[in-house]
Amino acid sequence: MASEDNPWSVPVVVLQIPETGLHRDIAATAPQCEAISALGGLRGVAEATASFDLKPFADGRVQVTGRVRAKVTQTCVVTLDPVDNLVDEAVDLTFLPPEQIREMADSVDDDGEPDPGDPPEAIERGLIDIGRVATDALFLGLDPYPRKPDAVFEPIVDRDDPDMNPFAALKALQLPTGTAAPRKPKR
Repeated sequence: MASEDNPWSVPVVVLQIPETGLHRDIAATAPQCEAISALGGLRGVAEATASFDLKPFADGRVQVTGRVRAKVTQTCVVTLDPVDNLVDEAVDLTFLPPEQIREMADSVDDDGEPDPGDPPEAIERGLIDIGRVATDALFLGLDPYPRKPDAVFEPIVDRDDPDMNPFAALKALQLPTGTAAPRKPKR
């Protein structure tokens, strides 16, 4: 089930989850970390682990809670140097059979407002892919603006040339003093 858009696939068969629930600890392999890195546009993923508890309910839904941790290397937005970051992201998702999701969509409020919480995920072909859940949580936990601790953005300003400013082009278009603007010919 692993693919280019889902490199860390760890499927769990919903019907095999005991009534008391199921605990799973997973860790991405080196090739999976490399594929996650490529998928997320990262410089690297040194390690990625997840710990999940899956709790089934009589109505067919499954609650997935847990935590995803990873060591990633991103690019500093100021210096473009590598920046190592830790990801520690909590997960709390509800999975429903696809027909229940369709029923929920049909019973949306008359005003069209959806439920303010996270929408449920679909159980696909009787499986929940906790590897995909972990990958998604890892990406959600990334720093959107990674920055080296000592990086300071300083815009390049060259004050030596007075003709280098936004109004220099307008000045070049200005007519010499005492010159009248040309008139349009009459027809």
